[in-house]
Amino acid sequence: MQKPQEILLAEPRGFCAGVDRAIEIVERALQKFGRPIYVRHEIVHNTYVVNDLKAKGAIFIEELSDVPPGATLVFSAHGVSRAVQQEAQARGFSIFDATCPLVTKVHVEVAKLAKEGYEFIMIGHKGHPEVEGTMGQLDHGIHLVEDVADVARVQPAQTEKLAVVTQTTLSVDDAAQITAAVRARFPAVREPKQQDICYATQNRQDAVKLLSPQVDVVIVVGSPTSSNSNRLRELAARLGTTAYMVDSADELRHEWFDGIARVGLTAGASAPEILVQRVIERIKALGAVSVRKMRGIEEAIKFPLPKGLRIDPATGLEISERRPETGPAGH
Repeated sequence: MQKPQEILLAEPRGFCAGVDRAIEIVERALQKFGRPIYVRHEIVHNTYVVNDLKAKGAIFIEELSDVPPGATLVFSAHGVSRAVQQEAQARGFSIFDATCPLVTKVHVEVAKLAKEGYEFIMIGHKGHPEVEGTMGQLDHGIHLVEDVADVARVQPAQTEKLAVVTQTTLSVDDAAQITAAVRARFPAVREPKQQDICYATQNRQDAVKLLSPQVDVVIVVGSPTSSNSNRLRELAARLGTTAYMVDSADELRHEWFDGIARVGLTAGASAPEILVQRVIERIKALGAVSVRKMRGIEEAIKFPLPKGLRIDPATGLEISERRPETGPAGH
C-alpha cells in the first residue's frame, strides 16, 4: 500500500495577529499581577492554548459571578456584549479587553449606525461567542441569519435604514452568497466599506483553495470549537479533496494515509505552530520524506497591547513610562 511521500504546507496558516495579541495579554497580565488571572470564555478556541494558559495560572469562566471582587479579568478575543462589559465594571474588576481589533471594528460600526437609526442583519453562527458579543452591542434591532433560507424569513421593523454585518470567521464564499441574498431582498441595504471577514480568515481560505487541488488529502489543525478551522476543512471538502480536522497529532489515523502520495497541511488561526510540527512528525513516521511550503501571503500585521500591559522585557517598565530618547515604543 502506498504511503505518503510529501507534505505540502499551506501559507499562511496558524496564529493571526488577533490571537497572538489575546494570548500575550493573558501572559503579560499573569507576569504583572501574578496568578490567578480570570478569563471570560476560552481566550481563543484552541484546547492546547487554553490548557497551556491554565497551567500558567489563568482561570477560564463563563459567569462573572465566578470571579472574586477586585480580581483581574480578561475578555476573550471573540468580544463581549455591552451587558457583560457593564456587569464587569459594576463588579469592580480590573479589566483587560483582548477582543480582536477587527471584531471591535464591527462593534464600533454597529454602535455608530444604530445611533443613526439603522437596524442590522448579522450573518453568523447562532451561539458563537463573537455573534453573541456583536448582537449584544444593541438591545434590539439586530437580526441573525445563518443561511440563505434565513434571509427570506427575517422581518426587520423597517427597511429604509438597514445594514449588514458578519462574523469575522465565516466562509468567505458562504458569506458572499448570503450577502447576495440579503441584497436581493433589501436592495438598499448598507454593506461594510471593507468586508467584516478578517484578513486572516480570507488568507487561510485562499491558501486552502490553492492547496486542495494539489494534494490527495487535507489535514486541518484546529479545535472543534474553532469556527475558522471548521471552515477550512469544509472548504477543502467542497473543493473535492478528502479533509480531516485534528486537535492534535494523536487524532491522526494511519488509514487516512493509505494510498496517499501527497498530504496538504494547514492550521486555523487559533492553532499554534507546535501542533503543526507534531503533525508533520507523525506523518513522517508514516513514510513522508519531504516537506514543502507553498508560496503565499506573508502577514506582517501586529496589533498593539492595551495600556498597562506594554512591558519592556529589558527594564520591566511599561513602555509608556519610558523616556522617548531611550528608543521607539514597540507595538
